Amino acid sequence: MNFIIDAAVKAVKHLYQTDVASAAIGLQETRKEFEGQITIVTFPFTKFSRKGPEQTANEIGEFLKNELTEVADFNVVKGFLNISIKDEYWINQLYTQILPDSFALAQPNGKKVMVEYSSPNTNKPLHLGHVRNNLLGYSVSQILEAAGYEVIKANLVNDRGIHICKSMLAWQKFGNGETPASSGLKGDHLVGKYYVLFDKAYKTQIEELKATGQTEDEAKKNAPFIKEAQQMLQKWEAGDTEVIDLWKTMNGWVYAGFAETYKQMGVNFDKYYYESDTYLLGKDIIDEGLQKGVFFKKPDGSVWIDLTADGLDEKLVLRSDGTSVYMTQDMGTAQLKYNDYHMDKSIYVVGNEQDYHFKVLFLILNKLGKAGADGLFHLSYGMVDLPSGKMKSREGTVVDADDLMAEMEATAKEQTEAMGKVDGFAEADKLQLYHTIGMGALKYFLLKVDPKKRLLFDPNESVDFQGHTGPFIQYTHARIKSVLSRADYQLDTNIVVTELAGVERDLIVLLTQFPDIIQSAANEYSPALIANYVYELAKVYNKFYHEKSILQAEDEVLKQFRLQLSAASAKVISKGMNLLGIDVPERM
Repeated sequence: MNFIIDAAVKAVKHLYQTDVASAAIGLQETRKEFEGQITIVTFPFTKFSRKGPEQTANEIGEFLKNELTEVADFNVVKGFLNISIKDEYWINQLYTQILPDSFALAQPNGKKVMVEYSSPNTNKPLHLGHVRNNLLGYSVSQILEAAGYEVIKANLVNDRGIHICKSMLAWQKFGNGETPASSGLKGDHLVGKYYVLFDKAYKTQIEELKATGQTEDEAKKNAPFIKEAQQMLQKWEAGDTEVIDLWKTMNGWVYAGFAETYKQMGVNFDKYYYESDTYLLGKDIIDEGLQKGVFFKKPDGSVWIDLTADGLDEKLVLRSDGTSVYMTQDMGTAQLKYNDYHMDKSIYVVGNEQDYHFKVLFLILNKLGKAGADGLFHLSYGMVDLPSGKMKSREGTVVDADDLMAEMEATAKEQTEAMGKVDGFAEADKLQLYHTIGMGALKYFLLKVDPKKRLLFDPNESVDFQGHTGPFIQYTHARIKSVLSRADYQLDTNIVVTELAGVERDLIVLLTQFPDIIQSAANEYSPALIANYVYELAKVYNKFYHEKSILQAEDEVLKQFRLQLSAASAKVISKGMNLLGIDVPERM
């Protein structure tokens, strides 16, 4: 609506001899209870007009009506100027902007951004928390690309450290040569099984040591299992061949398992980073920081940074035994990523329990004067909770991603069959539909909420075909495709109506907002803006569908116009859902 903004700037200049910036013109969508589509907030201009808000709004409204052929009329409610745009303008928008394939395709903006998400540990399968992480990271990547950015989707794999050593040690002690092939388990689940076995054995040793009089802290440090795991980590960092070979084997099992999960989830990556490749670079940065006086050594040889002057505290960056901590690795990874891509922005999609870690990391990199440090951003998100008893958990503590996705497909199958939506489908098509609906339900439910908020995920609620859900939107898309198929619809832009019913106008107005919604979602890194927009679009289309006959319209021109409006709606729904990583079926 730049033409409205430009005319409003001109109005203030003409009426009140005052220059205002375009950004000072506050446009809003007109509230549903008032006539009009665009509202200008005129309160800020009363200081120039020296008149009341209603008189100021009326004067600006009269100017716009005389100045712009697109303006049909206006009304004023207090200081809010509600503008009605002529039907001719909206019809032209449908044909020249919305229906062409180029709609909502932003031009490249010349900026490069890396989105790092997933970041799994190689000692266990992906779980519910990883699901939100992956879906959020993938969707933000899609949205940024649609907004004109060059995007690199990156996955930093936590493939080294004490956690994987625990799984390796337990496999050595209890595994008897078990492999994914011999056990029938996915590789990530098999390695996760040994991580759990380590934890159980370790806790038993702690209790045994406590029974001898040691405190809990002493027992945790002195338990033979943890000492052996620490020794294994030191051997790994020293390049011990036997330890390295076992590490490669077990990580290989995990990667194969992760690949299956990512495929089922519908996410992918352009670049993988491995902490085993970055921790040494981190140690080089430690040496650099010591030389610059950014870091300091304590008597035990450990290296720290003092951030008390920044309102934080002292932070360990290298252990006294020379082994790295997460901060060491993250400094190295940040450096390596920037060396590889020289991106303008680097986004870390990580849960809000790591807010402090990233505040420290970014501060350290700035103090070191690292290139790209001013473009670092932590996309912090809230945890996901489940209603008690709604989901089974393999280990009794967390719900893993594979179980969650399998249950979503089962729930989708149950509800779809109960509603008779797969009558006449071949078996293979049914299975594909259950997957599409199940994953659509899961993704939409997790993405419709602002990333910063904690959320409660209810699998059954997420598959409700009548609720604020992915399946409702998917069903709307399938409904439109069914209408177009029955009409044997072909686009013909020569068939044009001259006036619109209210619901038709509402639908076109909403469709025109899609490019701006994409830009807003990109600016805020919020797929929730896309999700809620597409839901609103589906609701308005269904209102149009129920109020206006399409295939039985009064005449052929009106029928073709409503088919065109339907086709445009289906296209935007499909594009919007694609930005969320959600497929929309052609039929249901």
